[in-house]
Amino acid sequence: MGTGNATATVTRWSRAFVAVGIGFFVAWQVAVAVDVGRAATVPLGVFGFVLHVVFGKAYTLVPSYFARELAGPRAPAIHLPLASFGALGAFAVGTGIAPAIVALASAASWLAGSLVFVGTLCWTVRDNPTGRETGTGETDAHRRRADRIANAAVPFVLAYLTVGSALPLAAALGREPSVLPASGPATTHLLAAGTVALLVFAIGFRLLPRLLVASVHPLLVSVVVAAGIAGPALLAADFRGGALFRVGAALQATALVGFAVAVLDLARQSDRRRVGGRAIIAAAGCGALIAVLGLCFAFAPAAGLPAAAFDAHYRLAVGGFLGLTIVGVTYRFYPPAVASAPGIGDRTASASVAALVAGLGLEVAGLLAAVPSLVGPGRWLSVVGALLYAAVLWTVFFERADWTG
Repeated sequence: MGTGNATATVTRWSRAFVAVGIGFFVAWQVAVAVDVGRAATVPLGVFGFVLHVVFGKAYTLVPSYFARELAGPRAPAIHLPLASFGALGAFAVGTGIAPAIVALASAASWLAGSLVFVGTLCWTVRDNPTGRETGTGETDAHRRRADRIANAAVPFVLAYLTVGSALPLAAALGREPSVLPASGPATTHLLAAGTVALLVFAIGFRLLPRLLVASVHPLLVSVVVAAGIAGPALLAADFRGGALFRVGAALQATALVGFAVAVLDLARQSDRRRVGGRAIIAAAGCGALIAVLGLCFAFAPAAGLPAAAFDAHYRLAVGGFLGLTIVGVTYRFYPPAVASAPGIGDRTASASVAALVAGLGLEVAGLLAAVPSLVGPGRWLSVVGALLYAAVLWTVFFERADWTG
């Protein structure tokens, strides 16, 4: 396959991953709004929305950040159906409507897809595993040190993904390891914090300074990346336990707050004001709130926490920090202004961000303050935001089917 055809193939399937992930985002918001249980909504939000979008963009971004081209251009096409079936199957199992065989099949499918992803990226960077070669041009030579530090997180991202994807299959087979729980919040943290959040830190420190034409200090990058690497492992190994859990919570809080500080400082330095930037700033704020809640879970007496604090933490993590980061970054890659359809553009994109932020704010306030009358409207406002976001991005994809973003 020629270089041009290979690039087009990767681009097409990367965009397909993102498009499917956006569909999962809408489904997740609706499922939460109609009060589907968390066992079913977590697969929609984490496996379906967050990881599908992450897979799609990682296939295009990670090789370039390691100064390489993707070794298997057809890997995303193989991976997408495996990942989608895995997420849908996990959702069906979580609702209680699927038999045990679906749990086994979906877990195996998800793991197979994850291994395609991990294997392809590992082979792509096999002669540059730590990312010392960064693909950084001479005009950005001052960013090279921070780029290398950010690249160093990627092998850990792949390790977390492999372990986090293997554990559900182990649970379905009845072979839960003694070291880590094979299901539940501990496993979710391996994927949400260890895979996605860590990759957000790594890619964010490479992407955002360039998008905003600003600089981040390498020391801050080092602190965030190091804490983001260690924190999820400790959280999962001793979830809601003792000293290890507290250390893990402190490290994860350090990473989240450090990244929020970096994002705010980059925004302060930049004179570029675009719709995606507001979502990324809001996401950073959600990250700081997650850090505070996480520290409360680790150090405060359980009796002193609001009953719905864990629900607030979950929504802030998936819909806030990760979700709004994805919304902001995808609006940068796929600018709404290029759409020609009536009613689709920057105003619609701004409305989607406003609805998502306001909806999440109402919901979290209602959960933490025990005001149920705020929770329902907040969740449905988030549904509106997700629908507007989907309308914008799907329109852009439809109109620019040959786009190379």
